[in-house]
Amino acid sequence: MALPKCIIVDPMHDSLFAMLDEIGWEADYFPSITRDEIKEKHHGYDGLIVRSKTTIDRDLLGENPTVKFIGRAGAGIDNLDQDYLVEKKIAILPAAEGNRDAVGEHTVGMLLALLRHIPKGDDEVKMNVWDREGNRGVEIMGKTVGIIGYGNMGQAFAKRLSGFSCKVLAYDKYKSGFSDAFCEEVQMDRIFNEADIVSLHLPLTDETKMMVNLEYLNRYKKRIIILNTARGEILSLTDLAEAIEQRKVSGAALDVLENEKINKLTPEQTKAMHYLRDKPNVIFTPHIAGWTFESHVKINVALVEKIKQLDIR
Repeated sequence: MALPKCIIVDPMHDSLFAMLDEIGWEADYFPSITRDEIKEKHHGYDGLIVRSKTTIDRDLLGENPTVKFIGRAGAGIDNLDQDYLVEKKIAILPAAEGNRDAVGEHTVGMLLALLRHIPKGDDEVKMNVWDREGNRGVEIMGKTVGIIGYGNMGQAFAKRLSGFSCKVLAYDKYKSGFSDAFCEEVQMDRIFNEADIVSLHLPLTDETKMMVNLEYLNRYKKRIIILNTARGEILSLTDLAEAIEQRKVSGAALDVLENEKINKLTPEQTKAMHYLRDKPNVIFTPHIAGWTFESHVKINVALVEKIKQLDIR
C-alpha cells in the first residue's frame, strides 16, 4: 500500500521531514514554488503544508481536490478560505501550539521595554546621554491587564504574567468557563472599566478587522497601554495615532501592522507611521513575536502530531 503524501510549499525547518517519515508520510518539498505551479502540482497529494505564501482557496485547489488536510505552519488561518475547505471536507490544521511560548515571552518583553523605556534609554546612552529621571519607569506590579482572546497566545501571555503580581482579566467571545490560576474570565465591560494594559490575541476575521478603532479605544476608562502581537489589521494605525495624540492611549507596542509592506504604505498609513515612530511611548518589532529558533521546530512538532491523528482513508 502506498504511503500518503503531502506537498510542502513554503520554507520549513529540516526537522519536519524526519518527523513525517516517522509517522509514515512522504513529503515533497517545493519551498520556492509559485501559486500557478501549486495549481498544477497539488493533484494527487493527500495533504498540503503552507506558511503564508498564498491563499488556499477554490481558485488554487479547484472543485475536486485530493488533499485531505491543510497544515498551516503558524497560528493564524486568515490565508485559508475556511468556507471552501469545510465544503470540501478538508481538515484545517493550524500549529498555534508551536509558537505560543515565543509569543507569550515576546509580549512580556515588549511590555517591559515600553514601561521601562528600554529602547529610549539604550539609544540615549549610545549617544552619551545619561538621563535617569527622564527614563524613570512604571512597574507591571499592581496593574490590571486585560487580555482579549484567550486561546493559545492569550493563555501563554497570562501564564508569563503570573510572577508580576498584577491582576489579569480575560475576555473571549467564543469561550466560557476558562478562569484559571492565571486569569479571571470577565465580560468586556470589566476590561473597559478596569484595564491599565490591554493585549490583543485575536484571529483576523471579518468581525475583528479594524475592530480596534477610535470608538473602541474611547470606551476604556483609563489611559491604556495597548499591545498587539496578533494580526495587524485588527488595529487601525490612524486611529491609534489619534488616540495617542488625544492622550486616550498612553503607549503602544506593536509587533504587527495593518500593512506590513513597509515601503508600500498608503498616504494615510504613512502619515500615521510618521507620527507613531517619533513617539517614545510607541515601539515596534517586525512580526517576530512567534519567530524563534525554538518555535521553528515546535511548529513542526505540533503539525505532525495533528497529521498523525488524522484518518484520511
